[in-house]
Amino acid sequence: MDIVKQTKIPEAGWTQHYDVLSELGHCYTSVGEYEKARECYDKAAVLGPDEAAPYIGFGVIAMQTGELADAETAFKVARRLDPECSKAYCGLAMICQQREDAAGAFDLYLKSLELDSDNLTALLGLFQSSCTMGSFSKVIYYLGIYLNGHPGDITVMFCLATLQLKDKQPQKARELLLNILALDANNTDAANLLEEAEHTLAQEYRS
Repeated sequence: MDIVKQTKIPEAGWTQHYDVLSELGHCYTSVGEYEKARECYDKAAVLGPDEAAPYIGFGVIAMQTGELADAETAFKVARRLDPECSKAYCGLAMICQQREDAAGAFDLYLKSLELDSDNLTALLGLFQSSCTMGSFSKVIYYLGIYLNGHPGDITVMFCLATLQLKDKQPQKARELLLNILALDANNTDAANLLEEAEHTLAQEYRS
């Protein structure tokens, strides 16, 4: 029997069934089967009325289908149910970014990272917002924390080197870019940025 269509569940199995429905919802969402995903999240929300996860799912679907108002409502419900839900703040930040509210997105991404410094979506969103606003110190801090736990993440390393160069730390940027090229010798973006960092350092030396 299709687990999504089951209606009568023993009380002891509710938690397990909730988890399965949530996972199915994520799977359906990832392949664009939004109606099936909604059905899973609907049933999960009934089984776990105080859980934020189904509403995160609803919000992600709404974002994917361009329904920003519905997405905002869903993420706000998730935040109300769980005020420490990093994904809820991240979702609201993404909506601000869609609406070109860089300052609002920055604050919400920052809150998301305060709750979960491993939230890569929030980290990269904060990076984008910081570039728009020209404010680098906080995102440099969180990129550093993330790399402590994920030292080989080239994407985050490159983001950090970019911000270090913008924040007038060319020597740190150079060291990080050399590390990237040691891991990926054909990374042209890193090679180009390294050239820029070394040019900046040469100018500083001459002055």
